[in-house]
Amino acid sequence: MAAMRAAPPPSGASLALLCFFLLCPPGTLLAGGIPTTLEGPFPPVTVPLDKSFRGNAVDLPDTDRRVQRTVSDFEPEQISVSLSSSYDAVWISWITGEYQIGDDITPLDPSSVGSVVYYGGSGSGRSHQATGYSLIYNQLYPFEGLENYTSGIIHHVRLKGLKPSTLHSYQCGDPSLAMSEVYYFTTMPVTGPSSYPSRVAVVGDLGLTYNTTSTVDHMLSNHPDLVLLVGDVCYANLYLTNGTGADCYSCSFPQTPIHETYQPRWDYWGRYMQPLVSKVPIMVIEGNHEIEEQAENQTFVAYSSRFAFPSKESGSSSTFYYSFNAGGIHILMLGAYISYDKSSDQYRWLEKDLAKVNREVTPWLVATWHPPWYSTYTAHYREAECMRVAMEDLLYSYGVDVVFNGHVHAYERSNRVYNYTLDPCGPVHITVGDGGNREKMAITHADEPGNCPDPSTTPDAYMGGFCAFNFTSGPAKGNFCWDRQPEYSAYRESSFGHGIFEVKNETHALWTWHRNQDLYKYAGDVIYIVRQPDKCPIKGKRNF
Repeated sequence: MAAMRAAPPPSGASLALLCFFLLCPPGTLLAGGIPTTLEGPFPPVTVPLDKSFRGNAVDLPDTDRRVQRTVSDFEPEQISVSLSSSYDAVWISWITGEYQIGDDITPLDPSSVGSVVYYGGSGSGRSHQATGYSLIYNQLYPFEGLENYTSGIIHHVRLKGLKPSTLHSYQCGDPSLAMSEVYYFTTMPVTGPSSYPSRVAVVGDLGLTYNTTSTVDHMLSNHPDLVLLVGDVCYANLYLTNGTGADCYSCSFPQTPIHETYQPRWDYWGRYMQPLVSKVPIMVIEGNHEIEEQAENQTFVAYSSRFAFPSKESGSSSTFYYSFNAGGIHILMLGAYISYDKSSDQYRWLEKDLAKVNREVTPWLVATWHPPWYSTYTAHYREAECMRVAMEDLLYSYGVDVVFNGHVHAYERSNRVYNYTLDPCGPVHITVGDGGNREKMAITHADEPGNCPDPSTTPDAYMGGFCAFNFTSGPAKGNFCWDRQPEYSAYRESSFGHGIFEVKNETHALWTWHRNQDLYKYAGDVIYIVRQPDKCPIKGKRNF
C-alpha cells in the first residue's frame, strides 16, 4: 500500500495555533496536524522513491580542509564530549600526536603526554582540574603488502561533580606541552520525571560523505542537546590500507586476504565532527562496519579505543553495551555483535540494569542497537532475528517505549509492535540508518513481488545465528515475507536524514524525522509517541 506525501503545511494563524497546543519545536513547519500513537495503529504508508535528490554518495577526500590536521606537535585535536551514567559527570576525549601508517611504524608512548582537563561553570572560570588516562591502538595485518597503522595518543578524562543543566567551560591537553582552546558543553538535566533534554538527535550509518555534511548541518540547525549514533561511524573498512576506496568492498576487492581498513578515515571523521561533538555530547554503539578484523583475530579496536563509554559506571564490563540517564530518560545501548543469548554476560547485565530502573524517576525507557528487528526493506531483512528471539521478551516485559536502529540505509517507523503483532504496549521501532554513508541507499522492500530473499541468505554473517523462519501465524502465515507492506510498518521512505526526539513530559514525546533534501525547518515524518502507564503498567516483569 502506498500513499502520497502529506498535504502542504497550514499557514498563518492555523499553524501558530497548531504549534501552541501541540508543543511543536520552535520554527518547525509541519504538514497538517500531528498524529499520536494513541490514534494508531496506522495504515501502512510507503512514500514513493524520489530519484531527483539521490546522486552519488561521495566521500570527503583527504584534501578537504575539514578533515585535515590543523594542529601541530602535541596540541589536542578530535575533541569530543560524551556522557557518564548520570548528569553529574561527563567524559572529555581528544587525540595528541600524529598517526603513522606504512611498513615501518613506531607507536607513540602514551605516558609521554599528560591527560588533563581544566573546567568549571561558565561564571566561575576553569577552577577545577581532572586527570584521566591515555592509550594508543594499532591496526596490524599479517600479510605482505598491507600497511599497518598506529594511532595518535588518545586521551579520556572523566569530569565529576557537575551541576545539572549548566553550561561548563573546559580546556584539555598537557599543561607542559599544549592546551586546547576553551570549549563549552551543557550538562544533562537532573534525573527525574519532570526534566528532560530539549532535543536528542538520532542518526545512524553516518559515514563521511557530502551527504554526511548535509545531515550534520541539519542536525546543527536543530540545536540538539545530545547525539545518539546508532552504529556505523566512518566506514574506514570501505578502503584498502593504501587508501583506495569503493562503494562496495566485496564487489571491488574480492580477493583481499583479510578485510582491510584504512584507519586514517577515523581521524578524518574525528576532525570533521569536532565542531559538533566538542560541545554536544555524542553516545555511540557499535555497528558492523566497526568490526575491522586485524592480526590475532582482534576486532572493534578503533571503536573501543576512540570513544569513552560509561560502561563501568553502568555496571557493564564491555564497550559493546552500557546505559545512562538523560534527565527522565533511561537509555540502553545494546550490542548486536557480541553474545546476547540468555546465558551471555550482556543478557545478565541487561536483566540487572532493567531491574534497577525506577519508572517513577525515569519514566521513559529507550533502547538502541545497530541492526533493526522490524524492517521491511530487502537489505538485511530479518538478519537480527536471533537477537530479537533472545531479547524481545525481556525488553517488552519492562516496557521499553522506543527502539532506535540503523544498519538499513533508509527510514522506517513502526506501529507499536511485539513479536510481529500489533500491541498497544509494545515499543515503537524506528530505523534511521540514513545518515549519508557511501554505500547504496536501501530502496527495495521484501514484500514487493520478486523481492523476498531466500531464508538461507538472511543469517547475520558475524554472529552466525539463524533464527528466521516462515511466519507461523498472522497474514503472512506459512511465508517468509508478507505480500504487502506489513501492518506493523507505519511509514517508510528512502531518503538521507536524521531524527529529533523531544520528550515533553512523563507521557508525551515528539519524534520528527528530517530529510536532507528539505528545507531545515520542515519535518518529513512527525508523531507524538505517547506512553500509557495506566494501561501498560510496569511491575517488574509483565506476565505473558
